[in-house]
Amino acid sequence: MPLDRSETNRDSQSGTAQTATLYRMVMPGHLCPFGVKSKALLEREGYAVDDRHLTSREETDAFQSRHGVDTTPQTFIDGERIGGYDELREFFGETVLREGDTTYRPVVAIFATAFLAALAITLAAGGGAVATLERFVAVAMVLLGLQKLQDVEGFTNTFLGYDLLARREVRYAYFYPYLETGAGLLMLTGATLLALGAAPVALVIGTIGAVSVFKAVWIDRRELKCACVGGGSSVPLGFVSLTENLMMAGMAVWMVVSQLA
Repeated sequence: MPLDRSETNRDSQSGTAQTATLYRMVMPGHLCPFGVKSKALLEREGYAVDDRHLTSREETDAFQSRHGVDTTPQTFIDGERIGGYDELREFFGETVLREGDTTYRPVVAIFATAFLAALAITLAAGGGAVATLERFVAVAMVLLGLQKLQDVEGFTNTFLGYDLLARREVRYAYFYPYLETGAGLLMLTGATLLALGAAPVALVIGTIGAVSVFKAVWIDRRELKCACVGGGSSVPLGFVSLTENLMMAGMAVWMVVSQLA
């Protein structure tokens, strides 16, 4: 339900704020974070909040039964129930990610952080554009590997859906997060022997990954989630996943060429 911004503006200009009634759990041992977020969102949108606390489990159950809802918080505006926090965000025109939806935000956040970290390292340790690019790829590998290491089991569940080698040798799926993280760390050292040791690993996992993604997406035409940021990912398998793997393989080749030149 979209918000009538013109109505809100008229109320603001007349000096009277619209009122929203918010029911949320505020108990001695539990403060509902979504209730806090709902109250803050309403206030940002210029609403006066009639903040009604549900202070016990019994009171909360009675409220849910009375209004036919399963969750709290619940917001009411002009006597009409808007719903919980996600519904309130939609009411104000915000995009809400639902189950099954996809987003590139996790990967964009990792790549952006990796680039800024590479710049910071260059400012501290010196080097030019090439060194910064090398560090960017290495830091990105470490961050992506870390995401996978948080839940290796969950990562393997997604990874086995498309990786060609993991399907033949399941143990590879469990080794992959350690291989990616370790190769990135070795590349970050800048030491010739360590970088050369990491290069074959990055080349192998990057090449296999790129071939696997290309086959799954562009040949088999499968719509899958990417394991690049770990299990439970909402990132779609496709261009970003292919880029990650090509980046690793390309970095491996570059490390060998640059170190031996």
